[in-house]
Amino acid sequence: MENKSNRIIFIDLMRALAVLMMVQGHTIDTLLADPYRTYESPFFNVWFLVRGFTAPIFMFTAGVVFTYLLKNQKKSFRENQRVRKGLKRFLNLVVLGYFLRFPTFQIFDFSSVAKEQWQTFFVVDALHLIGFGLLFIIILTYLTEKFKANDYFFYFAGALFFFLASLFTERIDWISFFPLPIASYFYTGTNSLFPFFPWAGYVLCGALLGTYLSRNKAAISEKSLTIKLLISGVILILSSELMDIIQYYFYTNVKFWTSPLSLITFRLGMVLLLNSAMSFIASRVNSIPILIRQVGTHTLVIYAVHVIILYGSAWIPGIYGDFAKSFNTLHSAIAGIVMITLMIVMVLAIEKFKVVFIEQKKR
Repeated sequence: MENKSNRIIFIDLMRALAVLMMVQGHTIDTLLADPYRTYESPFFNVWFLVRGFTAPIFMFTAGVVFTYLLKNQKKSFRENQRVRKGLKRFLNLVVLGYFLRFPTFQIFDFSSVAKEQWQTFFVVDALHLIGFGLLFIIILTYLTEKFKANDYFFYFAGALFFFLASLFTERIDWISFFPLPIASYFYTGTNSLFPFFPWAGYVLCGALLGTYLSRNKAAISEKSLTIKLLISGVILILSSELMDIIQYYFYTNVKFWTSPLSLITFRLGMVLLLNSAMSFIASRVNSIPILIRQVGTHTLVIYAVHVIILYGSAWIPGIYGDFAKSFNTLHSAIAGIVMITLMIVMVLAIEKFKVVFIEQKKR
């Protein structure tokens, strides 16, 4: 068990939960057959709801963890080692994101790569988005120090910018102004899954909570944090419902701007509710199994490995090619559990190897 004084239990719980939710979401989405994707199915209804805020949780948590560690240094921007580590993390995430979609097994020969393969290669995925999200946090942190401004305001303004701008960015044909690698970061028109708008906003919202936690460590083990997160989440969800009601009763155009904004607000509210639940658990226990911390520590490895298993790479075929959308509800659920189990076993193996390696190094 890991002692509470050494670790922030709340953060460890969120990191582990975020990556495992991502694993099950990808697995079931890959395997569940179309006939079972019906709202008449209670399983699909619950899974689809959870699936909707899995990515926001993953991105929000990344912002929380990075900003907490960044602010916890209590050093100036130039002296803060976390800035350098953050820049390195940014590069690693973006490079790995492209590597997972590399278009050919021949590293230096692209003559046989088709246009569709290049489009797939430049799709912006979760790793790209989180990498740039961390970069945005670093930039905003630098600006707050340079102008002696309130960092809460900068992070909030940044998140609001990405959220509100998403109401308009999808209407712009960015590929007409920028080459594909750049345009892919601005909208879903190039099949990008997580462009900057609105997704970077969730990372910056995480920065808000990370900043608060770094300055109010005592609140982490108290009920006050749980209550604040709960109230904030409920307010956002109710605001989302109000937007839907306004649209339903006063506007006939279902494409009205409140639709995406309502969804963003709802997802953020659900993220805060889940954080509230994790905060409640953290306030009630003094220690957690070390495995939870280890899973949270290896989120990047877990993400990369499970993506390769599911979708393959230029060098390794994934199960998507043979089993895509071919499982029933029960088999898909079992597959999700199996994938999570495999990732946990992998983490245990990594930790075991680290111990053996350290012992051999001491000899």
